[in-house]
Amino acid sequence: MAENYTAVITGGAKGIGSEIAMRMLDEGYKVVTLDVEASKISHSNLTAMTVDLLDNDAVEKAASAIAQDHTVTHFIHNAGLIWPNLIEEAKAEDITGLAQLHLGSALTLVKAFLPAMKERCFGRIIFNSSRALLGVRTRTAYSATKAGIVGMARTWALELAPHQITVNVIAPGPILTDNFWGIVPKDSPQQEQIGKAVPVGRLGTVDDIAHAFMFFADPKSGFITGQTLYVCGGASVGTAII
Repeated sequence: MAENYTAVITGGAKGIGSEIAMRMLDEGYKVVTLDVEASKISHSNLTAMTVDLLDNDAVEKAASAIAQDHTVTHFIHNAGLIWPNLIEEAKAEDITGLAQLHLGSALTLVKAFLPAMKERCFGRIIFNSSRALLGVRTRTAYSATKAGIVGMARTWALELAPHQITVNVIAPGPILTDNFWGIVPKDSPQQEQIGKAVPVGRLGTVDDIAHAFMFFADPKSGFITGQTLYVCGGASVGTAII
């Protein structure tokens, strides 16, 4: 029963993370969200924590508090930033910062949750990567660290499989979120052009991505681990411009 599960969702205050949180709450999960912004969701089974995942000291404190108060069964690392720029404007600090957000914070949190998962002999760890891991212009730090997620997840999948803890990755294509609109003006001709360039002829929605996360989160998905699922409307096999 889902009421026996507790999910921690990073970047859970809005967009994809918020949609996943609402779906899990509807199914009876207890949910803990971590975000720099305050959650707009109100629910008796929701604990919303304000945490800057770029600050690993803050992440360590949050991880310790969550592990003390909750038996975590699901960890969903959804938080992400893009920081786009061309090579000439890119800085080494961009890679360091996004590595902390996309990789380091996940490691800190998972280490705190693993003892309970191993004791229960059950766990679901799911990452939100990006189709951009295959390469997109202006994404030096973003694509590098999102690609790094795949390597880390595959390593964890091997280490944790004997404990019946699965580790999988979702790689979304262009999705209508604030991150997307931070680069492409909302409802602009550019947005329309990008949608037409996606093989299925449209941009993705948070609902599309949340559906995939719920698939990997399901206890019936225990024979799937170390995998990367592109939810991108065919952009990973066709031509994408973002």
